[in-house]
Amino acid sequence: MNGPSKSLANSAWREYHEFTKHSVASLRRAPHVLDWANMPDPFRHYEGVPVLDLPADPPPPESPVGNGPALLSQLLFYSAAISASKVVPSTGFRYALRVNPSSGNLHPTEFHFVTHGLRDWPDGLYHYRPSSHMAEQRATGDFRGVTGSDTPIVFILTSIAWREAWKYRNRAYRYCLLDIGHAWQALALAAEAMGFDSKAIVDFPDDEIAKAMRLNRDEWPMLIVEIRSAACKADTRETVWYGGAANQLSNEIVPYPRIEAIHAATKLIVNSPVEPASTGSGEIKPPPPAQSMRSFGEIARTRRSALDFIGGTLSISLPQLSALLTPAKPLLSFVQLYLYVHRVGGLESGVYRFWPERAELERIKSGDQRVAAAGLSLGQDLAGNACVAFSMIGDLDRAARAHGDRGYRYVHFEAGAVGHRLYLAAEALGLRATGIGAFYDEEVHRYLHVSPEQGQVVYHFAMGYPVPDPRLQA
Repeated sequence: MNGPSKSLANSAWREYHEFTKHSVASLRRAPHVLDWANMPDPFRHYEGVPVLDLPADPPPPESPVGNGPALLSQLLFYSAAISASKVVPSTGFRYALRVNPSSGNLHPTEFHFVTHGLRDWPDGLYHYRPSSHMAEQRATGDFRGVTGSDTPIVFILTSIAWREAWKYRNRAYRYCLLDIGHAWQALALAAEAMGFDSKAIVDFPDDEIAKAMRLNRDEWPMLIVEIRSAACKADTRETVWYGGAANQLSNEIVPYPRIEAIHAATKLIVNSPVEPASTGSGEIKPPPPAQSMRSFGEIARTRRSALDFIGGTLSISLPQLSALLTPAKPLLSFVQLYLYVHRVGGLESGVYRFWPERAELERIKSGDQRVAAAGLSLGQDLAGNACVAFSMIGDLDRAARAHGDRGYRYVHFEAGAVGHRLYLAAEALGLRATGIGAFYDEEVHRYLHVSPEQGQVVYHFAMGYPVPDPRLQA
């Protein structure tokens, strides 16, 4: 379809991105006190609909299962379920951790899915309830027309921006998009471990999908993920809706017009040819990646965000660094990785750019980067205590030239997806990682000598040996 002019296509995303950049002045100018009494419920559920059990404690994804209930249980248990909990020592308050990470553990992402032809499972539209590992049956019937897909399982990942805006205000939309990228890869990698292919669909009519799914106004469709599992005979019954009202998440939802505006702007589908990414090379070729004997299922279920990292002299090896970078390579289209190397055996401290085409590192700066990495990440020590930290630089201009304002979503989806692979790669090696969505945007650009035309920072990441978290419980 024909899109807007190049200049108009860039305007909405750029205005939003510039407005939500962090600086010392902006943080001082607009202090924020959290209204704990109005904190959003991290779990959505639909009242008055049938709830179908998913078999508890499914086998690892590497072990094949038979019918639809077992397959769905296995897929969701290793991509979206609760995996652990933490307890606040001062109050005793317990909160859940999930397989897919989220900014501030606020979880704006909801997992809806459409099934067609699964054995022993009715065709229809469902919503996953992670609090009890069950499927809410919102409607039965043939919903292939909604998603435009004949595959047996199709997920529609949605965002509830208010959950993030409660804490992060206008910058929250960025975090919602990153979280969708994490959820996408959580699903895709779990499906791959089960022997299934998956495909992400980004160019769909938002409002039509939302209307067909009867979503609440506070919830927006963001990404469609097809899971191409083995199908059996389809259930051909007519569509029956079970009604059901979405639960109220807060006493009051505070409006954020800028988030509403950027989301509205990104609804327009524009598909122009994508310019090739810049290519380059570095003087350092990492060795073959270190191997892990841990299974995907174990890695996915034990993944945690590190509270902080052990500093000092404890380091990772160059093959371990290679193992962290290798899974990210296939996804790098609009995102460039810059590494702050603190303690990697066989590699001098400094800043490096990763060139994925040739899997090489180019040194940009030499010397100790611990103070700089922490300072750029809003003074968070974990970015300096880690063995290696990352700045993900998104080529927002190139994405907008190809996809208009909707390209803003795609860059952040990619960054979140890369982050999820970094999380799992770190866990496989006995390390931990933490995604960092807060940083001084322009200071990062200046430090890395990145001009706006070359890209803008969209995500920070840190990996290393974690300090014990006394709040964590299995």
